[in-house]
Amino acid sequence: MEKNLTHLNESGRAKMVDVSNKDKTQRSAKASAKVLLNEETYRLLVNQGIKKGDVLAVSQVAGIMGAKKTPDLIPMCHPISITGADIDFVLDDKKYEIEIIATTKVLGETGVEMEALTAVATAALTIYDMCKAVQRDIVITDIKLLEKTGGKSGDYKREDA
Repeated sequence: MEKNLTHLNESGRAKMVDVSNKDKTQRSAKASAKVLLNEETYRLLVNQGIKKGDVLAVSQVAGIMGAKKTPDLIPMCHPISITGADIDFVLDDKKYEIEIIATTKVLGETGVEMEALTAVATAALTIYDMCKAVQRDIVITDIKLLEKTGGKSGDYKREDA
């Protein structure tokens, strides 16, 4: 893996990396985040008792929108034509937590890791927003890249995933 910071120019100032000489390849990324709730909030969410609506449905759409808007939020991200974005939820009825898993895909010159990470963060923040009237101490945790495929740096899979 390249150790130099590629987002700095010769003067040490921020720049967007030039990817124009890279080959277009099929690339994908998977990221996750967790939202920790108390029992009351979790039960309301699962039973669609939150007054703002179907939390998981709204969060799923928000996560996909987050993936698509990543270059508007993260300054050095390239605007790319995402070819796929999906959000899954894993509900833990014992711990009252929701794991959010985003998968993003592209045929392009640069990866989609930031899009997957932004997707899970946006989905988690949407859950927080829709549930905050019921619970104020919601915790969003463990935002991380699980795996990526494609590109010059090769595939990556998190060991503890």
